[in-house]
Amino acid sequence: MKYQISGKQIDIGEALQTHVKNELGTVMEKYSQRPTDAQVVFSKNAHVFVCETVVHLSTGLTAQASASATEIYAAFDECAEKLDKQLRRYKRRLKDHHKDRPNPVETLGGASYILAAEDEADHAEPETLQPIIIAEMETRVPTISVGEAVMQMELVDAPVLVFRNEKSGGVNVVYRRRDGNIGWIDPGHTA
Repeated sequence: MKYQISGKQIDIGEALQTHVKNELGTVMEKYSQRPTDAQVVFSKNAHVFVCETVVHLSTGLTAQASASATEIYAAFDECAEKLDKQLRRYKRRLKDHHKDRPNPVETLGGASYILAAEDEADHAEPETLQPIIIAEMETRVPTISVGEAVMQMELVDAPVLVFRNEKSGGVNVVYRRRDGNIGWIDPGHTA
């Protein structure tokens, strides 16, 4: 497995890097037989260390977790525990996914934008309805089944996931509803 371990304005020593590789390797060995890659980023917010981990599985799916603690090792250990829990929850489905899909998930490139939030204090009518773009990034849209989309959304702990439905070929959306259920939008079909 390839590792990219870095710190945002903090030094990451060899001992921590070794700890991350050993622990993350142990977690991933339980659930994925093929090589994967992982990005682990440490940062500090006041007196709290934050660890964010993204693991790309060889099938094209992604698992993601983050945690914070007053000690850097504790932040990583809690993050690794969250990843372990997510992967354990989907272990059977991940293994079934490996059998049904011998090749990695296909993805399409796309643009992702971050728009400036409206100022709550300013209740005046905006001059234009055109939003202000504050960041632009590249994103990947996977071609997967609806069940895999729900699993992927929960693995990365995201509120929404845009994907290409492998059955219909159309762009679909799954999202977490306020009542805790999962919603699915399929523009190609009407109720």
